[in-house]
Amino acid sequence: MLKKVLVANRGEIALRIIRACRELGVASVAIYSEADVDSMHVQLADEAVCIGPGPSKDSYLMMDRIIAAAEITEADAIHPGYGFLSENARFVEICNSCDIKFIGPRAETITMMGDKNTARATALKSGVPVTPGSDGILESAEHGLELATEMGFPVMIKATAGGGGRGMRPCDDPEEFISQYNAASQEAIACFGNGECYLEKLVLNPHHVEFQVIGDTHGNFIQLGDRDCSMQRRNQKIIEECPSPLISVEMRKRMATASVKLIKEIGYENAGTIEYLVDSSGENFYFMEMNTRIQVEHPVTEEVMGCELIKEQIRVASGEALSEHVLNATPRGHSIECRINAEDPYNNFAPSPGKIDLWFAPGGKGVRVDTHVYSGYSVPPYYDSMIAKLICTGATRDIAIARMNRALREFMISGIKTTIPFQIEIINHPDFKAGKYSIAWVGEYLEELEAAKG
Repeated sequence: MLKKVLVANRGEIALRIIRACRELGVASVAIYSEADVDSMHVQLADEAVCIGPGPSKDSYLMMDRIIAAAEITEADAIHPGYGFLSENARFVEICNSCDIKFIGPRAETITMMGDKNTARATALKSGVPVTPGSDGILESAEHGLELATEMGFPVMIKATAGGGGRGMRPCDDPEEFISQYNAASQEAIACFGNGECYLEKLVLNPHHVEFQVIGDTHGNFIQLGDRDCSMQRRNQKIIEECPSPLISVEMRKRMATASVKLIKEIGYENAGTIEYLVDSSGENFYFMEMNTRIQVEHPVTEEVMGCELIKEQIRVASGEALSEHVLNATPRGHSIECRINAEDPYNNFAPSPGKIDLWFAPGGKGVRVDTHVYSGYSVPPYYDSMIAKLICTGATRDIAIARMNRALREFMISGIKTTIPFQIEIINHPDFKAGKYSIAWVGEYLEELEAAKG
């Protein structure tokens, strides 16, 4: 087993990793920016090292400072969490050169699956269905327009290095293709330093369904069920659930088989997620991308499958086999997660940083809250707006929904705005209760609300 893990992240995921380390008897090191000095992960880690000012580019993205912190504290491993450097192959290579274990897949795997065009080709080679699209990178906007016209609109323009909804533009009309291509490319250059794009046929009103996968160095490659992440705004997830209410038992088996086949093909090590689009009929699925890291929404899988994914990541990185209870996991019940963001949902989701005067989290059977904040904590303006994850689990989907409705209303937060009122609306909407929603649902609902105003 690893002896000491440096957590190269912040917020709730950093705290989640520190807790897993403590239960495994592994020492932990927190890194933090000056803006995060009062964050809970700093208080609960065995050691903590400040690595720079508030902005991520001066702290959590500074590879040399993170490696220096690991060396100073004699950490033998680094867990990247999600975001920041979690899918940076160069960072993995640097860790390897410094004899520090990166808790995640190999650098070459991250490179292969992190480039969306290469990942698409890899999926195709493995026999996993992919949406019709360009055969590789587009030579130019004009080249893309020509292919899109042949393929038929609507299409989706995707930056090969995109992620988190950035570098993606849907296009319904040939006349807007060039401008949309340029917008996607420029956004990808700004965010990822790579503006190359490819093209996919746009699947109308799909569900976004992903499969949790994990592999070890002992020949075990498994999937741990699906999650529906369709409830999203501008490609940013708001609510996730496990399992998806849309897909059938037969469809779930097909997708699970395809997911395991893909990770076996590439010899995948550690935890990852394979993301699919499922058409509105619930009968066809298409590979979208693979995230070579732990996901924000992993708790719903843990609750339904009875496992702890962060612990398994550490075990795999230590050279151990996956736990027996994970290898033999079977689904039980239903789990829903709401991302609680410091945003004003009725002011175009404007960020709402500031001091939290009161924080009271819900509890009771089947209620889990993953967070790093507390009464008196100040939400800094530099990072993602998520301040907590509320996870509610029940024997059935109806029970989980009722429990989530109760828990959201029980949450008491003052001093900042949060997305809780909007999520209460969604949870109680007939479409959500019926499981009849696609990735376009939130946008359409917001348009309805705006139209009703005036």
